[in-house]
Amino acid sequence: MGLGKFRYVLAVADFGSFRRAAGALGVRQSSVSRAVQQFEDELGVSLFERRTSGAHPTDAGRRLLYEARPALEQLELACKIAAAAGRAELGIIRVGILTSLAGGFLREMLRYYAMRHPDILIDVQDGGPDEHVSAIRKRSLDIAFVTGNRSVTDCEIALLWEERSYIAIPKDHMLAGKHRLDWPDLRNERFIVSRFAPGPEIHEQIFRRAAVHGTYPEVLYKAVGQETLMNLVGLGQGITLVSAAWINVKLPDLVLRPLIDPADIVSFSAVWSHQNDNPALRRFISVAHTLAGRVRRGASDWAPEAKGLTRLGSEPSVAGRMPGPLP
Repeated sequence: MGLGKFRYVLAVADFGSFRRAAGALGVRQSSVSRAVQQFEDELGVSLFERRTSGAHPTDAGRRLLYEARPALEQLELACKIAAAAGRAELGIIRVGILTSLAGGFLREMLRYYAMRHPDILIDVQDGGPDEHVSAIRKRSLDIAFVTGNRSVTDCEIALLWEERSYIAIPKDHMLAGKHRLDWPDLRNERFIVSRFAPGPEIHEQIFRRAAVHGTYPEVLYKAVGQETLMNLVGLGQGITLVSAAWINVKLPDLVLRPLIDPADIVSFSAVWSHQNDNPALRRFISVAHTLAGRVRRGASDWAPEAKGLTRLGSEPSVAGRMPGPLP
């Protein structure tokens, strides 16, 4: 009992004639008659009274049409939704981050993707790199943005952009008068970092970079999120290390100063599973690569539309490898 045969039944009922139904469907009248007859034989009832004036539904036919037509319409709608999801016109993309969305490349990419695909929900989740990679493997995340570009087992990784590191300090701090900073300037300072992501990673970066200059600063963990931590800096409880995205955030009694050493430029990469067949993910990867100026031509996971996109802005600090010049 095929769906195609039932479409013929509906057409006959709608047009009141096998001849007119065949004309509307673009098939021969004999094909419609044969399909309807087979459908009736499978059901064991007659659905139409054949008269010279046309075809008229029997009681059984009217009952079938009443019950089945809404189901068919629902099925057609489901097929359209599935097709739209396959073209990444509907759906959800789950994104893991560990940096601020206040500004920079990541914010612009999410904004652009949302503008181009308004029917795709972007679910953004905070977390650390290990947490994000685990979630990608479990398919609870589609893609994550992490620092560095080290290889990740069972995952794809692509370097997209870089950001200069900044030191957040109280505005009345003695270092606030300097326009640029280097690690020797910070040897006597107390750092504070969040216990939550990206705090542990920032803690490791502070120790690694300070050790290069022979200093080992005091670093205290705070059981607060990053925004509260920044307010604690403004209140004079210490200083901290942040990415360039935070320069777009205005917080009371706090200023940001760039670190001048090229080694304090941090790279950011996208990580995803090659086994993830979410169409929205494929489109997201395409947009990310294109906006970063890294379109890979001929690869099956880049959507064709990405080839026509333009790079965001003209400053390499927004998209691409090199951050903008120091202020």
